[in-house]
Amino acid sequence: MWVCFALVAWAAALLTCGRLVLVGSVAAAQPAPAPAQVRGAREPALYEAAFLAGGPRRVVDVALVALARERRLLLAHTGWATVVDPGGRDPVERAVIAAAGDGGQRTIPAIRAAARSADALRDLDDGLAAAGLAVPAPIRSAVRAAVRQVRVAGLVVLGSGAAALALRPPEQEPIAGWFVLPLILVCGCLAIARVEIGEYTRWATPDGRALLATVDAADSLLTGLAVRGPDALPDPEMRAALAR
Repeated sequence: MWVCFALVAWAAALLTCGRLVLVGSVAAAQPAPAPAQVRGAREPALYEAAFLAGGPRRVVDVALVALARERRLLLAHTGWATVVDPGGRDPVERAVIAAAGDGGQRTIPAIRAAARSADALRDLDDGLAAAGLAVPAPIRSAVRAAVRQVRVAGLVVLGSGAAALALRPPEQEPIAGWFVLPLILVCGCLAIARVEIGEYTRWATPDGRALLATVDAADSLLTGLAVRGPDALPDPEMRAALAR
C-alpha cells in the first residue's frame, strides 16, 4: 500500500518541479527590449510608478485616494467606497468609478477586483512591459502558477508520507526515505526558484526598479502612496480603508 503513496509523492514532485524549470527557462529566454524602448530618461508618471511598485492594486489605490481628496468619492474606514462625482478625469479614474457599479457604492476589494481587468489598467501593464519596465503578464502568471503548484506538491508529499507511515505495519522496513527525497527535491526547487526566477514574479523588471528609484516619494502624498503603499498616508482612516 505504501508504494502507491510513494508513487503519488514522486509524481507530484517531479511533474511540478519539471514544469517550474520549463516555465523558468521560457521566461529567461524572453528577448530584452531594444535600448530605444526603455524609457529610463525620465521619471515615470504617477500611475506608472504605482504599477511598478505594487501592480494594479496600487494603481487603483492611488486613483481612490485622488478621488477621495477631491471629495469626488468617499472612503470609509470600514472598507466601503461611495462615488459622489461619476466623472473621471483620466481612464484609470473612470475605470475605478465604473468598478463601483451602477449604485456607485462597493467595497474596496470588490472595486480592485473589477478594475484590474479594465482596459486602462491592461494598457498600462502592456505599455510598461513593452518598454521593458514591467514583467509581461503571461510570464508573471505562468511563473506564479508553477511556484504555487510546487508548494502544493510539497503538501502532497508530506500528506502521502504521513499516510504511508500510518498504514505501514510496524514490522516492515523503514520507508521514510522514499518520501524525504521528493520533499528535498521540492524544497530545493523552491529555493532555486526564489533566487533564479524570482525576478519574474515581481511587477517591475530591473530596469523598472531602477527607474522607480528615481521617484521622490516625499514629492507628494499620492507619489508616496504610489511608491511606498498605504503606510505613506498620514490619515489613519484612509490607511484603514486601503488595508482591506
